[in-house]
Amino acid sequence: MARFEGVYVAIVTPFTKDFEVDYKRLHELAEWLISQGVHGLVPAGSLGEYASLTAEERAKVVETVIKAAAGKVPVAVGSGAPSTQQAVGWVRHAKEAGAVGVMALPPINYKPLEHEIIAHYEALASVGLPIIVYNNPHDYKTDLTPDLLAKLAKIDNVVAVKEFSGDVRRMHEILEKTDLEVMVGVDNLAVEGPLVGVTGWIAGVPNALPKEGVELFNLARAGKVAEAMALYRRMLPLYRYDASPQLVQAIKYMLELAGFPVGPTRPPRLPLPQADYAAIREAFQAAAGGR
Repeated sequence: MARFEGVYVAIVTPFTKDFEVDYKRLHELAEWLISQGVHGLVPAGSLGEYASLTAEERAKVVETVIKAAAGKVPVAVGSGAPSTQQAVGWVRHAKEAGAVGVMALPPINYKPLEHEIIAHYEALASVGLPIIVYNNPHDYKTDLTPDLLAKLAKIDNVVAVKEFSGDVRRMHEILEKTDLEVMVGVDNLAVEGPLVGVTGWIAGVPNALPKEGVELFNLARAGKVAEAMALYRRMLPLYRYDASPQLVQAIKYMLELAGFPVGPTRPPRLPLPQADYAAIREAFQAAAGGR
């Protein structure tokens, strides 16, 4: 049985109008997502704006989500940081706070050599929490290829990969070459992934439309292709925003449209042009229209 199975929402971090972290709203959002049927939560990822948080804020965000989850669903914590030492510190904090695992980027400040990548993950693994390796070659300089993942899979506690390359062929190859659990990393492969054997999805847009995300993933895993595709085609215009650099602004606006406002993004992320919001609103109304 997969350790990280089903739909894990990469939860956003709510802010007040003055850009302070709104921990009360974060707790409410986590509870609401759980009530809507999501299988797990991932705080302090890119969608959670981890890079804009102070160390104190980040720790409290993680602790707030774990407290809100209250053991009802597992929490896997983002560990991205500029140095291996800092990342190890966030893995330790996640373990102490009660997380079941971490979602771990490779070194992020420059293009590392293979032995540096391996050493980085060995250091993270030494803490003793299960690790979801996070491959995001679009936003970072490293591409964790299937062959490199096969080497990382030999490290104790490296058990899964969030695959964000956007190439469904990668999923096939990872499943062939490793024993890692594969998790869809980008929303617009949410059907293709489970159809090829993926067991999890670290999701963005399901912050705002969680029931639809869970239903879609379950339909695809069950092989109910016609039903899945009918829902997927409705959701795809929204899901494509998850692959955009402006995904945080877009998804926070979707939450507002869903009746669950979570405040602004923290600079340097600024509001989008009005034409973008109009396009998101149109796509959201079409996606949510089948409720």
